[in-house]
Amino acid sequence: MNLLDVLRREADMLAMSAIGQPPHKGVPACPGLNLGETVRHVGGGYRGALAWIRLGREPVAGEWQDHPAPGEDPLEFMRSGAEAVIAELEAHDEEEPCATWWPDRQDYGFWRRRLAHETTLHRMDVQGAAGMEVGAVDDEVAVDGVDEVLTLWLGHKLDVLGVRGSRDSLVTIQVEDDLWLTRCGPQGSAAWRVVDPEDAHAADAQVSASPMTMYRWLWGRLPDRMVTTVGDDDAIAQLWALLRLATK
Repeated sequence: MNLLDVLRREADMLAMSAIGQPPHKGVPACPGLNLGETVRHVGGGYRGALAWIRLGREPVAGEWQDHPAPGEDPLEFMRSGAEAVIAELEAHDEEEPCATWWPDRQDYGFWRRRLAHETTLHRMDVQGAAGMEVGAVDDEVAVDGVDEVLTLWLGHKLDVLGVRGSRDSLVTIQVEDDLWLTRCGPQGSAAWRVVDPEDAHAADAQVSASPMTMYRWLWGRLPDRMVTTVGDDDAIAQLWALLRLATK
């Protein structure tokens, strides 16, 4: 799987899906978010990633452009941001060291992965807002996206935010033959792939779905009825609530 190719393809699809669409159209899966703000957010995110890379640290306000300039078309703002960050990522091997916001991965591969999933997620948002059929995601990409949201956002971002669960619970995430265990509670949150399926039997609950459905559900884009749940509903509700705080 070449995540740079995924990023390039998804950025093109997002732009094409937004052409001619009124910016005020709401994203059905995210009340309060509209198509125009989504396009703007993606364009700003590309520039924010470039600032991280070029500065070698987290950029502060004013060191990167997060909104179109006066008179600049938001779609062109998004497209030019995509072109710039893709060119930067193409110029470096994914294993080459690079500043990121995840201590576990300080290389260009982090940004390839992060921006590929950011773009894929918001491409689906734009298509939903435009009233289009949401295009499918390759299973391999979706499974990698499941791993990213669990390990990076649940397992790292919540700790950075200082957010904790109210009770100890283990929830298994199952996507066909792939399994993850998530632990949430007063001591923090973590997620890891399960090597031995027997380890999943210790969980309080399990959530199962196809790759694309789980990908979208974990990001809050699909309701609970789209996934299969077994076990402690409160444990699943806590996982869901913590994911919303991590990914907002």
